[in-house]
Amino acid sequence: MSFRKKMVAMMTVFSLVGVLVPHGFAQETWKANDPSTDEWMMLDIVVVRPLGILAGLLGSGIFVLSLPFTIPTNGVNQAAEIFVKRPFQFSFTRPCPDEDM
Repeated sequence: MSFRKKMVAMMTVFSLVGVLVPHGFAQETWKANDPSTDEWMMLDIVVVRPLGILAGLLGSGIFVLSLPFTIPTNGVNQAAEIFVKRPFQFSFTRPCPDEDM
């Protein structure tokens, strides 16, 4: 088989695969009754939320340390939002089967 025939055959295969693959990726992957949903929910409860609580506690310490710098610049509310409020909201007010993950 010549180089040209091999190249035409490869280009044909690649173009067919290129047409079919995007349709496979366009399928919806999150389904409410999917058994893997339970595994993601368990992972969320056991691993992700405790990490969010830890981030909130560490953020509280960073917030206290940043007060000498944020008080003169009137950035206390913004620092509290970033370091304390967001991590605790992530851990406690997010819905349990979070579809955005």
